[in-house]
Amino acid sequence: MLEKVCPTSGKVHTTRKANTAILTTGQTQLVFYDTPGLVTQHEIRKHHLEQSFKSAYRHAIQHADIIAVMQDASNSWTRKSLHPTVIDTLKTYAQLPSLLVLNKVDALKSKRVLLDLIKTLTNDTLRSKSAIKKISLPSESVGVRLNQRETSWNHFSDVFLVSSITGSGLQELQDYLVDCAKPRRWVYPADVYTDETPETLIVESVRARLLDYLPQEIPYNLKCELEYYNVENRVVYTSVLVQCPTPRIERLICGESNGKLRQITERVTSDLVEMFGQAVSLTITTMSGGKRNA
Repeated sequence: MLEKVCPTSGKVHTTRKANTAILTTGQTQLVFYDTPGLVTQHEIRKHHLEQSFKSAYRHAIQHADIIAVMQDASNSWTRKSLHPTVIDTLKTYAQLPSLLVLNKVDALKSKRVLLDLIKTLTNDTLRSKSAIKKISLPSESVGVRLNQRETSWNHFSDVFLVSSITGSGLQELQDYLVDCAKPRRWVYPADVYTDETPETLIVESVRARLLDYLPQEIPYNLKCELEYYNVENRVVYTSVLVQCPTPRIERLICGESNGKLRQITERVTSDLVEMFGQAVSLTITTMSGGKRNA
């Protein structure tokens, strides 16, 4: 059974700190560290991000055996080059094996685009790797673009083509990681799938959906905090306060007759039911200028 551990949204930088997900299968336990996206100082200022974005991934890597670089294959603007911070990180931790995971491959209609993307990001160094043996590579040579900065990595051990929505390729990736697992004592009990508290997951789920429902940079300026949490008769009762910098932004969140706020609440409730596997009663309250809107 798959468990939803990390809240997601359609905007960048939904993950604000390293999250831990645990998968125990048979005699093997895999521990995944989902870190915030690697960013530059300019991006930290633009999106009002915490300075911890620059260090969270380093702390995670220090506990890792393998580095997996997740690349959005559907984004035609960014998919053809690895982020400069990713390149620098791979160089710094070159002693660790690394693999490339191309996500959202279901959005690509052309196999040729996907094959060229693999060649570009790996500098055409994976031609004989088992991960792409099932794909018929074109025989003609594809030249590597000369760039002012490096955009590819020559030392990926394997590449995996996955879709987090359809589940395609995920089992192959899991099998690969199980085969790579090193003998050691388990860190977590077999029935644990995250080290995050329910309270943290609730707040992060609200913040993630605010990113989806609000335009541009507005949701990055909001502060979410848990006001109440209790479990009774297998029902989670909880309340989250959203602090808005101005009344105008609060009105944007709430919508006419609080219609948008109800939509957001229903969506987050659905996320939490899926996450916790039990009924959830959620209230989201907004506040601006010291006044609350229930």
